[in-house]
Amino acid sequence: MDTVTGVLADYERHLVSERDLAPHTVRAYLGDVGGLLEHASRLGQGDVTELDLRTLRSWLAHQQVTGRSRTTLARRATAVRVFTAWLARTGRVPTDVGASLRSPKARQTLPPVLRQDEAQDLVAAAARLADDSSPVGLRDTAMLELLYATGVRVGELVALDVDDLDRGRNVARVLGKGRKERTVPFGKPAADAVDAWLGRGRPQLMASGAGAGAAAGAALFLGARGARIDQRAVRTVVHRRIADVPGAPDIGPHGLRHTAATHLLEGGADLRSVQELLGHASLATTQLYTHVSADRLRQAYRQAHPRA
Repeated sequence: MDTVTGVLADYERHLVSERDLAPHTVRAYLGDVGGLLEHASRLGQGDVTELDLRTLRSWLAHQQVTGRSRTTLARRATAVRVFTAWLARTGRVPTDVGASLRSPKARQTLPPVLRQDEAQDLVAAAARLADDSSPVGLRDTAMLELLYATGVRVGELVALDVDDLDRGRNVARVLGKGRKERTVPFGKPAADAVDAWLGRGRPQLMASGAGAGAAAGAALFLGARGARIDQRAVRTVVHRRIADVPGAPDIGPHGLRHTAATHLLEGGADLRSVQELLGHASLATTQLYTHVSADRLRQAYRQAHPRA
């Protein structure tokens, strides 16, 4: 087991230092590989050199029996393939036993999204609460406007600093997955909401933070105690504000990202531009949103065309 522990420690250093993966991605990879090695140990394999394709398949089969989704199985199969490839490349094993491991194909489901009128009602409802005496209301409105305007991930939103916004051009500098930087535009409603937050809301939260302002640094969005807001708080805000919109599906920040992409495509944006805006590495990921738009088109056709 000391050998396995040492291998995992070296692998973690590889993920952090060489692959430069985000902390939550490193934790997920290590958790998946750790689960595989525990399964192998129960089968009597105490060293990574004893891993074989049969063991990998057995582990995935066990995951399936215990109710893991296709998406989870696909992610864990990927994590294992990355690990076994690293083992082979670093000479710890003679061959890459995971090279032939196949992932179950994940089902592509249509994500719930807001209609355009529902998106307008969402930010309007938040804006009604964002008066001069409510810094939290100003913040919530600015966050909702930016999420919908830019389609950024919630992790990208909370990582934004004040200097990441170029108010002259109304663009934001975003650090996405794999530490890839991209520039995303936003419109006047989002710009006005951000100006109101920076001018009236943020200074109040910074002042009431009882010393947390130093910890917040240049963070664009702050929590109620004056420190940089976290992802959980943003998700809570979105769900709470969505509840104020009659008939709207209960979506989180990622649902607003889906909504932004769908509305862009419905408005005539080309797929490559939406891919760039969202920071997708593959165009195939962006193409999911074309299914959403096509579904709505078919629904409108059935309702409106006399020979539908």
